[in-house]
Amino acid sequence: MSAQETLPRRNNYPETPQVIQIETTILCNAKCWFCPQNNTLRQPNYMEEAVWKKIIDDSRGWGVTYRPFILNEPFFDKRMPDVMRYIRQDPTAHIEFNSNGSVMTPKLADEVIDIGLDTIRFSVDGFYRETFDESRGLNYDQVYKNVSYFLQAVRQSGKKIHTEVRMIRFPGTEKEQEEFKAFWTQHGPDSVVFTDLYRYPWEGQTEAVNLPCLKVEKEMFFYVDGRATLCCWDTSGRQIVGDVTRQSVKEIWQGKPLQTCRAYLDRGQRDQLELCQRCDAYEHVDFSQWEYPKDPLPPRHKLMVG
Repeated sequence: MSAQETLPRRNNYPETPQVIQIETTILCNAKCWFCPQNNTLRQPNYMEEAVWKKIIDDSRGWGVTYRPFILNEPFFDKRMPDVMRYIRQDPTAHIEFNSNGSVMTPKLADEVIDIGLDTIRFSVDGFYRETFDESRGLNYDQVYKNVSYFLQAVRQSGKKIHTEVRMIRFPGTEKEQEEFKAFWTQHGPDSVVFTDLYRYPWEGQTEAVNLPCLKVEKEMFFYVDGRATLCCWDTSGRQIVGDVTRQSVKEIWQGKPLQTCRAYLDRGQRDQLELCQRCDAYEHVDFSQWEYPKDPLPPRHKLMVG
């Protein structure tokens, strides 16, 4: 959302989430210097089958967009085609992926396209080999080969799959970005996107940026162990709001911990939440038209935040 857009009075939370991210594995084969995944110690390495199936079963028929990843490479989990097939049993569901493309072999690409997905974003992050090697730590030739094949296979399939190829705007890569765009445009993705390098919460921030948050309006996020966190940018479990091994997805979504977090964020009181007090997301968004809720919060000691 740009700073020029007007914002609603407050987030209008639906009765059920519209997007659910599921971390089926915590593993990633890339070594991106800017990603906290390298220092994340969550266990187990793979989400138990019963857990990811429960999340999907709990939310069937809601028209959910499932993103089977958080802080990982989704296709590093060899079960991902099975996860996709299980989601596809719900005709209202959608599937989205972010991938580094390294393990998207032609065989896997054909299988994934045949099962059906709605969106895939390939984070390539470099046109020059030296830029790519520094940012990703993967096989440059293999990634370019895999992503090129996937885009060609989508075109040949005739399926409506939105494809993106992305690169971070690293300083000093302006010329490289132009060449990146020219190269990938020829290969036919729906869009070539350049993104800013994001700073996760607690990465050097020293004080609260007391603004509302747009991230919590319609999304849910499940760690590999089944715990639900407030935000996908919560790399260290600072704001846990539930546990799907003991609760339903709907109970967590409508539960007191998540309601409490929303109440503070609607009021721009990030300093009241451990995760958010060191987060500067949306700091450049114009919230001047945001009508902050006027109803008082209950006393702090009566609020139960997981």
